[in-house]
Amino acid sequence: MQMQDETTDTLCPVARSVDVVGDKWTILVLRELYMGATRFEEMQIQTGATPQMLTSRLKALEADGMVERRPYSEKPLRYEYHLTRKGWDFYPVIYALRAWGETWCKNEDEGLAVHFVHRECGHDVGVASVCPHCGVPVERKDLEASISSRFADERLARREAFKRK
Repeated sequence: MQMQDETTDTLCPVARSVDVVGDKWTILVLRELYMGATRFEEMQIQTGATPQMLTSRLKALEADGMVERRPYSEKPLRYEYHLTRKGWDFYPVIYALRAWGETWCKNEDEGLAVHFVHRECGHDVGVASVCPHCGVPVERKDLEASISSRFADERLARREAFKRK
């Protein structure tokens, strides 16, 4: 069940990419996968997606080869979702969205939602893709992530609200 529209008739890589990941819910699902979520319920809690919406996005990501399902329970049959190499290769786009959002979509007093420390030198990279301390280009595997207490509280509040439903 791949998300497609008329852009599949184009050679434009931007249009083709948007076919795969071009909506809010898909981007939020990918964010959760990059943050380590593998279970449906946690992704639903943190994205706010309805079960139907989340199911359709996960199926589309799986059909496109960005995500793979792996069973973690036989009775009842339940799956975890894991990024494939193709899924991980999309990470720089999410990282760029984060940097743009931290710069342009927040109040200055909010601080960074997620801090990334360059493992090699131990310095915070801020929103850069090159470590400002040592000048080395960084990828996700080079970074240690920690979420701010404010963002952690927000995520915890979502879990608690979901449990009360």
